[in-house]
Amino acid sequence: MRQQSKVTIDVRGVIIGGKDPRICLPLVAAEFEDLLSEAKELVEKCPDIFEWRVDAFKMLSDVDMCLHALRQLRKEIGNIPLIFTCRCEREGGMQNISQQNRQTLILAAMASGTVDIVDVELENDDIFLDAIIAGAKKTDVKLILSNHNFTETPTESFICEVLNRAQERGADIAKIAVMPNCYADVLTLLSATNTSRIGNVRVPMITISMGDEGGISRLAGGLFGSDVTFAAGRESSAPGQHSIDALRTGMALLYK
Repeated sequence: MRQQSKVTIDVRGVIIGGKDPRICLPLVAAEFEDLLSEAKELVEKCPDIFEWRVDAFKMLSDVDMCLHALRQLRKEIGNIPLIFTCRCEREGGMQNISQQNRQTLILAAMASGTVDIVDVELENDDIFLDAIIAGAKKTDVKLILSNHNFTETPTESFICEVLNRAQERGADIAKIAVMPNCYADVLTLLSATNTSRIGNVRVPMITISMGDEGGISRLAGGLFGSDVTFAAGRESSAPGQHSIDALRTGMALLYK
């Protein structure tokens, strides 16, 4: 019996934070045609959620082209929930984009009616976050506030503080991804997840220990309170992602 969220979110009929952790597949194609073919191929895998990492898209600086791609992507994936992520470079983004242009793109994507969830970094300044939060409320788009550390795993108390701060700042889903330097670091992430879930964090969470050592967190993190795990699509969007088939096989043993 896994640790469930006190609050659940219904996105196109997919419950996040409920009995089962959800599997998300990232879309990371650079070219428009490749994006659509990638989506068409991965729809056959029946993920619970897709994430478009638009920061991988070659036409990132062209808002109109990104919105056109979004509309076509929605046609390909049908009613599967879609996370829209334009990751900043300092937290793993694949291209450099100014804060103003990034904000404009995210707000336009939310207003387009094609995305269900947006993911932005908790460490953005208040002006940026206030605009995104207001846009999400106006368009009824759910908000992930995230934190990524590709160097180390902070202390358990720090991880718990980040998750709680994301909730307090207005996140519908609080997310943290950290890099382990040993297996003990993976245990720190899982313990912080459990502490947060039985403690102050009521909203759904995504907690990830990256890299090869952290792979177990992507499989078993849901037992401790993480509500979404990311599998590799055609390509991975972060270190340590498993194939969706491998995840499902392992999760079938853990979540009964």
